Amino acid sequence: MRFRVRPLLLLVAATSVVAAQDQGPTTRTFAVTAHRYAFSPSTIEVNQDDLVRLTLDADDIAHSLTIDAYRIAKRASPGQPTTFEFRADRPGTFAYYCNLQVDDGCRRMHGELIVKGRK
Repeated sequence: MRFRVRPLLLLVAATSVVAAQDQGPTTRTFAVTAHRYAFSPSTIEVNQDDLVRLTLDADDIAHSLTIDAYRIAKRASPGQPTTFEFRADRPGTFAYYCNLQVDDGCRRMHGELIVKGRK
């Protein structure tokens, strides 16, 4: 009788561990286009501890995507997108912008990274 009870208990325990792991951080992938002095999308929302994978694509001239709080500054040229990853480890709202001085319009390029805190 003991032999039959133990496998059932192991199955229940293993199921609980898998369920707990499913609630962990996930990889969130976004394609951000920089064109005519705007980012699309201009708002990116993720959960705290998510792995964020961004691909920046510049349509017209070279642009960058800079997030000071995460020490990120990535540049893309037309036809040469760049992909990068970071862990969104701090909750809050963080500005992103183009830090290039190629054109005066670059200074107007702004967006928001929203990292929702753990519950």
